[in-house]
Amino acid sequence: MLPQFYQTHLQKYLSFTQLITLKLLVWLRQSQKQVKIERLAATLPLPIQQNSRRRHIQRFLNLTRLSVVLLWFPLIQAIITQRIPNGKRLIIALDRTPWQDNNILMASAIYQKLAFPIFWILLAKKGASDLREQQIVLRPVIKLFKTHQIVIVGDREFHSVDRAQWIDRQGVKFVLRPKKDTNFRQKRRKFNCLSSIQIAPGKRKFFSQININQKKGFGRFNLAVYWRRKSKNKQEKAPWYLLTNFGDLATAVKAYKERWGIEAMFKDCKTGGYNLEGSQASPDKLVRLILLIALAMTIAWLQAEKTSILGQYP
Repeated sequence: MLPQFYQTHLQKYLSFTQLITLKLLVWLRQSQKQVKIERLAATLPLPIQQNSRRRHIQRFLNLTRLSVVLLWFPLIQAIITQRIPNGKRLIIALDRTPWQDNNILMASAIYQKLAFPIFWILLAKKGASDLREQQIVLRPVIKLFKTHQIVIVGDREFHSVDRAQWIDRQGVKFVLRPKKDTNFRQKRRKFNCLSSIQIAPGKRKFFSQININQKKGFGRFNLAVYWRRKSKNKQEKAPWYLLTNFGDLATAVKAYKERWGIEAMFKDCKTGGYNLEGSQASPDKLVRLILLIALAMTIAWLQAEKTSILGQYP
């Protein structure tokens, strides 16, 4: 059920019994599409009473060795590096989503329009994340994939210029989407809102070395403005304003388009596939449940990839 390299790695840190439990829970996630502990306890194939199965799962989810860094980092690094070699461009999407009473901040690698979770934390608050919390998520990810050409993409929550400057200081490329009421200024001109830029659907503009707000001490970055043309009778309501340290519009727009993979992944995790919103788990257990979902998702994807490759040969 587990790929061999998963098995080899996980058995370094988990006992035989713990590894069996992990395999069963991963299998249940793939077959039941559920992470509700009560539902898992009802279907866990162990010859004990349901209450005992529930306590068994609870004890397992309390294990400190179910660590994202310890168990997951080597696996996701191997998966991504086998498909995106060192030195190649790697898109990292940063996003936050509320799950019931919890607030998750996650960084994911984008490959073939799919998002592969790398690292995530629970925020001890509702609402937007701040720079410190984003650094907690991004630092280990940047270190893990330091041999790649990393590009950080983020939506309007992650648009501020101090975030851009911090990412730029790490030697990493970025494409961040400011809000339309953000002030910007071209050299030797006055500040104006981004929404004041005249642009029509299907058009694009690129501004080099602009100031993105009126605070002193901030360096200059580039601004790509892109309004998608009408497609399948659908028209984007407004253009994209993209703050970037790329030197051209096409590269910035192409990178930002990749972030939509994380939207699909969040939908699948929450209600579309794994029903995480119904888990009702404590915060610590929720982080570990996401780890098990990440294992289940990638195993299913690897199996599908293998089947697709084998199907190419008669």
